[in-house]
Amino acid sequence: MSAPGTLFDMLPTAGVFPSTRYQGSKRRLAAAIVAELRGIEYTTVLDAFGGTGAVAHAMKCLGKHVTYNDVLAFNHQVGIALIENDHTRVVPERTKSIATRRPGVEYDDFIERTFEGIYYSSEENRWLDVAVANIGAVGDRYERAILWHALFQAALAKRPYNLFHRGNLSMRTADVPRTFGNKATWERSFDEHFRRFAETANRAVVDGAGNCRAIRGDVMSVKGSFDLVYLDPPYINARGVGVDYHHFYHFLEGLVDYPNWRERIDDRYKHRPLVRQPQPWADRNQVHSAFRTLFDRFRESTLVVSYRSDGIPTPAEIESMLGDDSYPLRVIPLADRPYALSTASGTQELLFVSRPR
Repeated sequence: MSAPGTLFDMLPTAGVFPSTRYQGSKRRLAAAIVAELRGIEYTTVLDAFGGTGAVAHAMKCLGKHVTYNDVLAFNHQVGIALIENDHTRVVPERTKSIATRRPGVEYDDFIERTFEGIYYSSEENRWLDVAVANIGAVGDRYERAILWHALFQAALAKRPYNLFHRGNLSMRTADVPRTFGNKATWERSFDEHFRRFAETANRAVVDGAGNCRAIRGDVMSVKGSFDLVYLDPPYINARGVGVDYHHFYHFLEGLVDYPNWRERIDDRYKHRPLVRQPQPWADRNQVHSAFRTLFDRFRESTLVVSYRSDGIPTPAEIESMLGDDSYPLRVIPLADRPYALSTASGTQELLFVSRPR
């Protein structure tokens, strides 16, 4: 197993990738993952479940031609900002004025009306309504994406558990002794968080010579062929409980689809999530078939799969699907550490590497 710091020795620019509290982020493991692939010749890469873009960004720093894909619209903006974008950065004047009402512009108050007392204070909801409108009006695709990225990270930083799975604003606001959480971070203003995250995104912009792109869609709809396909699908634990990113981050998905947000909300629930989108990666009855179909789709590529030792399917089942005489397989233990935001112990991060002969 290669040391986690190997990539940072090879690529100083990789060390500037933004920190995040996004569940399952591979930021801490990206160095080790890419280092394990050094003996493989590859140029074109698909990061099929792109998420935070940590692995895609590390590969971009290596000069690979990276296609970042994610099914979620807000993650797609992250991919545009940090993977497809080669040069564009936002200036401080833009970030400082992002929540300033512009003369002659009529601002909606949808967030303030719809999410009162659920995730943020009324003042914070008003800030968001204005910021979203101003970001949407930015003409440059890459500048706009960086601003979205900063807004998403600011919104996560101010949330208990960094999620939107329940409306628990009272956890922030209750006047009680605290033995957990980070009240100082929660109470820091959106403006301050936003500016800081825009600065970190600016530092992460690296030149990929126009060879990288960000797309959005179901992984099975991705067209083209790739030398290497990196797969980090949503995770189902041994109890059969899957990670539903669409539900965990529905508020961020709503932000980026602000004009259509109202019609997508499931009003049966007090925390106003979006109507759930069925997907096999969170269904223990469908996930085995989904893995087999996915592996078959990219059989002509080197397949690299990030996985957990306590997942469904089991590592042995993944190994059986991937490896045979025609497709030699390596199974690499990467770290004895849980995923971001997980407290699970006794699990191990695994990397499966299957190469066509």
